Amino acid sequence: MYRQPCSSGFSALAAISLAIPTATEVAARFEGMVAAARRGAFSDWILSPRSGLALILLLDQFPRHIWRDTAAAFESDARAMAKAKRAMSLGHDMKIAEPERQFFYLPLMHSESQADQDRCMRLILTRMPLTGAANLPHAVAHRDVIRRFGRFPFRNAALGRDTTEAEQAWLDAGGYRAAELALA
Repeated sequence: MYRQPCSSGFSALAAISLAIPTATEVAARFEGMVAAARRGAFSDWILSPRSGLALILLLDQFPRHIWRDTAAAFESDARAMAKAKRAMSLGHDMKIAEPERQFFYLPLMHSESQADQDRCMRLILTRMPLTGAANLPHAVAHRDVIRRFGRFPFRNAALGRDTTEAEQAWLDAGGYRAAELALA
């Protein structure tokens, strides 16, 4: 059902450059592949830069669109992080042009670990000289939320976590979007 990556990379990598308009479109086209990747399929794709990038997209970006506001959106975060770190250790990120390179770093930005947030900031600043400035406000906003709360409060409902009073006040004041706008 799924084509294996060829020497030039994963054939569905067109998804990177396509303007997929809705979560429904992403789900219709990629939900089966995301499920397979979550079970460990396509793990060998990490051995080349473009197919490694495709695997990271399947594990990190697509679940957030397909299962938005549910726990399922975050179920493959650990696998996405491991693949992203492996790809970076192989130097794959530097073999992909900006701005696509950012997708190697987004699992770090999505992490609730301060160390991952700090690493994401460093990578954007040092490895994305042409387009990193556009991503920096997002990285700073994510990092600041983790510094303040140690987690992303906007995930609490989806993950069945209690929301503290401080988190609720932040959410009521606009949450992440307000934090991001404050940096603009």
